[in-house]
Amino acid sequence: MRPGTLSVSELNEYVRRSLAGDPMLQGIAIIGEISNFKRHTSGHLYFTLRDEASRISCVMFRQHAQLLRFQPQDGMRVQLSGAVGLYMATGSYQFYGEAMMAEGAGALYELFVKTRERLQKEGLFDASLKRPLPLLPKGLGIVTSGGGAVLHDILTVARRRFPALPLFLRAAQVQGSGAAADLTRALAEIAALDQVEVIIIGRGGGSMEDLWAFNEEELVRAVVACKKPVISAVGHETDITLTDFAADVRAPTPSAAAELAVPERAELIARVERLTAQLHAQATLGLEQAGARLQAMEACLQQHSPVNQVRLFAQRLAALAGRMHVGAAAGLQALSSHARLTLERFELSGPRQTLRRGYVIALHAGRPVQRVAEVQERMTLQFQDGKAHVKTLDVEKEQAQ
Repeated sequence: MRPGTLSVSELNEYVRRSLAGDPMLQGIAIIGEISNFKRHTSGHLYFTLRDEASRISCVMFRQHAQLLRFQPQDGMRVQLSGAVGLYMATGSYQFYGEAMMAEGAGALYELFVKTRERLQKEGLFDASLKRPLPLLPKGLGIVTSGGGAVLHDILTVARRRFPALPLFLRAAQVQGSGAAADLTRALAEIAALDQVEVIIIGRGGGSMEDLWAFNEEELVRAVVACKKPVISAVGHETDITLTDFAADVRAPTPSAAAELAVPERAELIARVERLTAQLHAQATLGLEQAGARLQAMEACLQQHSPVNQVRLFAQRLAALAGRMHVGAAAGLQALSSHARLTLERFELSGPRQTLRRGYVIALHAGRPVQRVAEVQERMTLQFQDGKAHVKTLDVEKEQAQ
């Protein structure tokens, strides 16, 4: 390799070793304000430390980050101990932190943690105390600074989503001595308005000192005790205050708070139209089903009405009478035929047929004489065409064979 001619990797490696070998850049501490703070899923922390004139990219790996006793946040002024190094892949000059201490905010953070734990044990942050936001509030109350981006963002979103919704502002001091007391009074005054049904309380981002009014116990208790639902919109998404825990809903930004509090007019209209259509369809279906049930009941009533029952019984009686008439006629005819046949058999087997064949029946006292022993002196002989009265001259009995 010729002097003065290096590849990119060789140059980055040379600078890295140079930085790592410089004792003035190892085991040092720098002071600055955190910005662009990010916690990676791996547990590593990435952020920038800045002062009035400069900034430097910083990294704190997980093995060091997990030892921190506080949560770093944007705007927090800290003292970071570590060493200067170079990230080879991009050639980025950055500070590798090994320990961090909150400067100035350390005592505030400890107070923040202790107050949070005490109020949490009292139950002030319980989920059961959270109230739902109204779907369409009569009016929106706003507690924030009278001028600035927060109020502008809320007004812009509210007027875009529902222009006719009444907005009520109670401008309040949001930072410095007396801010918590003024915010508490403002919250009570805005909640006393009959038209206000939901309240947004908040301010823009800043350091822990800037946001401290929203950690004051006086304001936190006032938020919990407020008769109207409260949305907290304090600082940036990464900023956490005790007011956020106390509020019914916490919004990451003022614009998001307005989105939560103010319904979309067009969406409400579409929802009403959908519900109206569903109600109409259900009502139509209900009427159709009721009509079908009514028709079925009417048919059942007609079927079981006395008139129909009498008519049905008359039809059954007529049918039975017809069957009885047919059956009686058939029975009489059968009896007549049977009687005729019986008479014919009697005629065939009776004495008249015998007399017609030339026989004579001997009668005594109107009864046939069947044995010689029954022969009387006077008897009657029955012929086919008449009778003859005779006198017995002699009786001769035949011997049995």
